[in-house]
Amino acid sequence: MSVFVYQQGKLMAEQVTLASIAEQFSTPCYVYSRQAIEQSYLGYRQALNSRGANQHLICYSVKANSNLAVLSVLAKLGSGFDIVSGGELERVIRAGGDPAKVVFSGVAKNAAEISSALEAGVHCFNVESETELLRINRIAAERNQIASVSLRVNPDVDAQTHPYISTGLKENKFGIDIDEALSVYRHANRLNAIKIVGIDCHIGSQLVSAKPFADALQRVLALVDTLAEEGIELGHIDVGGGLGICYQDEQPPSAADYVASLLDTLGERNQSLIMEPGRSIVANAGVLLTTVDTIKSNEQKNFAIVDAAMNDLLRPALYQAWMNILPVNESADCPAQHYDVVGPVCETGDFLGKERLLAIAENDVLAVCSAGAYGFVMASNYNSRGRPAEVMVDGEQLHLVRERETIEDLMRGEINL
Repeated sequence: MSVFVYQQGKLMAEQVTLASIAEQFSTPCYVYSRQAIEQSYLGYRQALNSRGANQHLICYSVKANSNLAVLSVLAKLGSGFDIVSGGELERVIRAGGDPAKVVFSGVAKNAAEISSALEAGVHCFNVESETELLRINRIAAERNQIASVSLRVNPDVDAQTHPYISTGLKENKFGIDIDEALSVYRHANRLNAIKIVGIDCHIGSQLVSAKPFADALQRVLALVDTLAEEGIELGHIDVGGGLGICYQDEQPPSAADYVASLLDTLGERNQSLIMEPGRSIVANAGVLLTTVDTIKSNEQKNFAIVDAAMNDLLRPALYQAWMNILPVNESADCPAQHYDVVGPVCETGDFLGKERLLAIAENDVLAVCSAGAYGFVMASNYNSRGRPAEVMVDGEQLHLVRERETIEDLMRGEINL
């Protein structure tokens, strides 16, 4: 259930009007709902109750939204975390997350990151190549430690999503070809500083059907059985993340239906289940607030030029992603027209939405919906624009969880010759 709903013509975030948030913190501004984050995470946990607390681990995908307040909310619920960098590991630790519940993914973990993760005591490394496996073994041996590893296999399954966020085909850079994985597992089993604990698979993001997940898992389970025949017993099966949300008219399965499909495919196997949801936990828990600066028209288009831009929210420009755009105050004072909602950045591709039917005027505040995932984390300082503030709503309370960047922030670390 959405926490961003209209009440008496005013768009709310829990018990606070978005208009009042824009007035207090200015725009552009990301707004997150603590209640929505908690509800989405607990939906996964409730769906997994049948497996028992020791037979599953939900590892929130930090790359979706890495704000410390978001991570802290999830850590307090007992969440694990899926990370792809040393910086994300440090964020998890500072937010109170348990490193023992962290899986370290990513195709290019460097020596310093591997060493830090070993020192922190992460649950395991999701290994993406034989080269990386040998690097982890060497570093672990030098530290007199044993590194727990899970091999990320690439099952060559079409996730039926945008090509930029498809990760499970042979043409993608991720994982080890599933046809070569047996050989790599055999190699790993001979290494002195490596402990094999599982298998990992992640086929893409924003999937709106359970079928690709099930198809990939079937291929993974066949490999699990082959490994068992060779005496390589796995402790966990990591099915990755990627469950989509409804941005426009998609109809993805609920977390409960998605989990039920996975459990049905797993059957009576005794391995614990790890999953790495990100978008489905935080996307609909956030909006981006932006103010209409200028209304202009030409013979072909009406433009609503707003103060947010592609540097604040990249998804529409990068993926041609559709995100709903709503006025924070409904108005009957101006006629509805179709607008391209565009930003002030000097790029033709700088848009947040095209051909949107809106009844708006200059100085109105708009909310770009479903912006809690892959929003601020992909923001940049292009055109020397400071990144926006971030605010967490908790009932009637507001918390500024990241200050708006200043000009001094933009130039910090630069040297004027």
